[in-house]
Amino acid sequence: MPVVPLSDLRRRIGPGQRVLGLDLGAKRIGLALSDVSLTVATPLATLARARFAEVAERLVALVREHGVGALVIGLPVSMDGSEGPACEGARQFAANLLARLDIAVAFFDERLSTAAVERMLIREADMSRRRRAQVVDRAAAAYILQGALDAMGRGARG
Repeated sequence: MPVVPLSDLRRRIGPGQRVLGLDLGAKRIGLALSDVSLTVATPLATLARARFAEVAERLVALVREHGVGALVIGLPVSMDGSEGPACEGARQFAANLLARLDIAVAFFDERLSTAAVERMLIREADMSRRRRAQVVDRAAAAYILQGALDAMGRGARG
């Protein structure tokens, strides 16, 4: 399946399927999973960045295990709205993954997601730096996925 606009994602998802959100970091990939009603995102796991084949194999397994019908990948747009090398990397990651997985993929602007999650973990949860490092990637993925689910629910364009 191709990369689709966020506004088309809901119709590409079968009944009872979920959406898997990805926050692509340089060292780790944060993962979050929606519920089947596509309203709530929950942090799922963190994958270490490794050879693409290993990461793709793990993602394919998670898609099958959790009944995932679509992916939302965070797109690291610059603060001025431009797309730089990090966006190119996210788009290439999606293209490579689509060569191995027949699933709809949409991108969602992830500007400030990690910073927002870090602030929340410091203020609200009073977490130590070490503990934050263990959860921030999957929490950022949930933040991105929740934003996408909310936008899909409003019928917004992505």
